[in-house]
Amino acid sequence: MTTPMFGCIVPGRLVQFVYQQISDAQIVFLLPNCESINHLVIFLTGSQPFPEGYAASIYLCWPNSEVAWHMLGFVSNDKPSAVFKIAKPKNSGTQMNIFDGAHPVNCNATAQVGIAIEPLNEVLQKTPTNTDISTLSSFVEFTQKMMINAFNYCCSFAVQQSQISSNEMFIPISSLQKWYELFQRKLEMDPNFWKSL
Repeated sequence: MTTPMFGCIVPGRLVQFVYQQISDAQIVFLLPNCESINHLVIFLTGSQPFPEGYAASIYLCWPNSEVAWHMLGFVSNDKPSAVFKIAKPKNSGTQMNIFDGAHPVNCNATAQVGIAIEPLNEVLQKTPTNTDISTLSSFVEFTQKMMINAFNYCCSFAVQQSQISSNEMFIPISSLQKWYELFQRKLEMDPNFWKSL
């Protein structure tokens, strides 16, 4: 019996070494009862190193009607383990279906963690720069909730056009809605886009 290359830890559970082999370079761990998962650890067992210039991208697929993979980060020979804070996703985010061979799990309470061995330079290009990977999902969630709160606050002052007094300025709610959707789209494509504003 060969020793697995990767291990997975969900705090409070036994270490998991059993995974589904999708291809020579892709595996998937199944995480039952995922609604209780807040953190996740992926590590190399030391049984074999990556070939020179390679690493493994780590993806999470939360149970829903579609298979949507969200990149969490990576592990490599120089970084053999990673801890991820898991934020329960809303119905948005960058969606990738890179694990085509992974079968959607019937149980709504089972998440999947995909690991793809790829050239290190490709992995680093996908990983957000100047961002602590473990806090990225919390930052994105904070930003989305802040936008929703601002939108709801502004909408609470909405009045009909006939109710506008002559000394008040009128901004259509639809323009605020368009701003919100544009901001959300930019945030999904690059969580750090706001730094260049």
